[in-house]
Amino acid sequence: MTTDATSELFAVADFCLIPIGTGPDPSVAEYIAECARVLDKSGLKYQMHGYGTNLEGPWSAVSQAIHDCHAAVHAKGAPRVATDIRIGTRPRPRSDATPEEGENEHKLRRVRDILGKDRVGSA
Repeated sequence: MTTDATSELFAVADFCLIPIGTGPDPSVAEYIAECARVLDKSGLKYQMHGYGTNLEGPWSAVSQAIHDCHAAVHAKGAPRVATDIRIGTRPRPRSDATPEEGENEHKLRRVRDILGKDRVGSA
């Protein structure tokens, strides 16, 4: 399969935004909540977890959403923000993942199905 350089890629990202220099309180929950507000407004599918956020959609929209999270966290008062990002791309979204399910949930369902077969086979 080939795509040209101008084609929009579908991206699945896992990112961990880390506010730095936020004062004596070690909690960063207020800053992460601000990022969640940004992601809500983006309309992209996302799922927060204990150490980051899964985010999926067109490459440009995913990149913009992470940028906007940085800007919002700075606006909230964080003098520095560091982010670890892993991104995988496809030429287009998977055809077997429903829009409601999304790419990440589809992957999880596939793993659960495989493990379920293992359990049935060992019973």
